[in-house]
Amino acid sequence: MINYLKGTLVSKIEDSPTGCNITVEVNNIGYFILTNKRVLSFLPPEGENVTIYTVLIHREDSMSLCGFNAREDRDLFVILNSVSGIGTKVALAIMGELGAYNLVNAVLSDNDKAISKAKGVGTKLARKAIIELKDKMLNWRAKIPLEVAQREETENLELTESWLEAETVLLSLGYTKKEATEGLKKAIPCAENNEDAEELLRKALQWLAGQQGY
Repeated sequence: MINYLKGTLVSKIEDSPTGCNITVEVNNIGYFILTNKRVLSFLPPEGENVTIYTVLIHREDSMSLCGFNAREDRDLFVILNSVSGIGTKVALAIMGELGAYNLVNAVLSDNDKAISKAKGVGTKLARKAIIELKDKMLNWRAKIPLEVAQREETENLELTESWLEAETVLLSLGYTKKEATEGLKKAIPCAENNEDAEELLRKALQWLAGQQGY
């Protein structure tokens, strides 16, 4: 129903009775959006503009608007939420633990241990998710080819989790795949910790903005 919201980030709350959430104001309406800590970690300070990709979850007794930094994470959340036994809260936890690309890799490599790291997910549920999701993940990945094109563009650089997280945010901000790749390639040698997605993102944004501070 609502593809995305573009407006002012009013609040971001890690822990509350309703879970991790943000409020985004659009045209004087404040939208309460459930999310996870991974999403929060990439958001700007309160008061700045954001674009959040959303999905409305309609249950018999409730309606929840869930949101993510990137379209890919939102789409994978929708697929994950289709697994019987995985509700909104657990699906958000899994996406918060893994993110879109790592979830796909975990499912396709039968890595139930990675999925069961998420809060509220045991080995049995992780195995069930893998069985139900494998074909869906294959179809999703086929529509969004990653490995070959990205590895050629990155000159055989290893596509780490931090790279993929930072790239996802750059793409959600409107940068092209080529721009995101070039920015991250420039960021890698300058970052103190290449496993820190936030640092890679910050360095890449500095370079893309024409700042030469590193």
